[in-house]
Amino acid sequence: MEAQNIYLDFNASTPLAAEVAEAMRPFLSQHFGNPSSQHWAGVPAKEAVEHARQQVAGLLQCSPGEIVFTSGGSESNNHAIKGVFFALREKGNHIITSQIEHPAVINPCRFLEKLGAEVTYVPVDRYGRVDPQDIQNAIIPRTILITVMHANNEVGTIQPIEEISKIARGRGIIFHTDAAQSVGKIFTRVDHLGVDLLSIAGHKLYAPKGIGALYIRKGTPIEPLIHGASHESGRRAGTENVLLIIGLGKACEVAKKYIGDDKICSMRDRFWKLLQDNFGQKVVLNGHPSRRLLNTLNVSFVGKAGGEILSGLDGVAASTGAACHSGSVELSPVLKAMGISPEVGMGAIRFSLGRTTTDDELERVIDLLKNSPLLFPQ
Repeated sequence: MEAQNIYLDFNASTPLAAEVAEAMRPFLSQHFGNPSSQHWAGVPAKEAVEHARQQVAGLLQCSPGEIVFTSGGSESNNHAIKGVFFALREKGNHIITSQIEHPAVINPCRFLEKLGAEVTYVPVDRYGRVDPQDIQNAIIPRTILITVMHANNEVGTIQPIEEISKIARGRGIIFHTDAAQSVGKIFTRVDHLGVDLLSIAGHKLYAPKGIGALYIRKGTPIEPLIHGASHESGRRAGTENVLLIIGLGKACEVAKKYIGDDKICSMRDRFWKLLQDNFGQKVVLNGHPSRRLLNTLNVSFVGKAGGEILSGLDGVAASTGAACHSGSVELSPVLKAMGISPEVGMGAIRFSLGRTTTDDELERVIDLLKNSPLLFPQ
């Protein structure tokens, strides 16, 4: 990364942590055996995989046997949703989710609708937060699964997972949460959350891309997504990706010291104050003002196009919440579900901070914005 470049898109992907790279290095040149083999080459690989399983379980405060390694967050979500549906389709066919879920949740639900599933997509308020009462009202005798993300990837709003889990448990319904954005940032102890299934995406917490995990509470009925041999205790066929599993395990171990990082939260809040001081009512906050991820700041420059502003910030990596097509603006499904008007939503930019973000970088972004001809025409 060049010195002048500023990376503020940590919700999209994180760099590999130095400790993670160091842990993976020996497995690039040695310990190459198949972890299912019982000889001298396979045993070290197997031991490394099981150690990584303990590291992931340590972050979630669950039993190592409840962790299944996957190829990432999308596979984990697909496994959770499809796996419960196929395991319990004789009991019921109804799934409850929210309107602002990641496509890795929405699209599996859409797919299952083609196979006879009934799906209720509950709304959110203007902050992007689900009302547990709406979940309660959506339950019918055929409901077999509730899936609501822990924290939204775009605006950072944290959902009332503990309240929803009490409702699910009281009705004997399996509860899944997509925790791709929250793991490693805020506490994700599964017993505190009360979930039966929880998805992890490695590249969101300084591990490699292409690795993830699914927490499956002991006793939860679920059909494997990938059928084959008896890998992962028969829950996910395919030879384990030892190298990437090592990386995920180490990333989860390292993440413990960054949970609830006040430094990142303070920088985010200072950045928001600088935006308000310099742009006043031209900039508004999207998402919940307090119940949101400590690193996420989604703001709209009212009446402007976020994509155009961002393209003018040379060397700054961030994300937008709207796309322009032939003169018309298409808001993201998240902003649309929140009831954000096109005039506001079209100017949305998500700045997501990370462990390497500095105050100097944020001040440089402010300077670039102040010099933007789109915000301050010459």
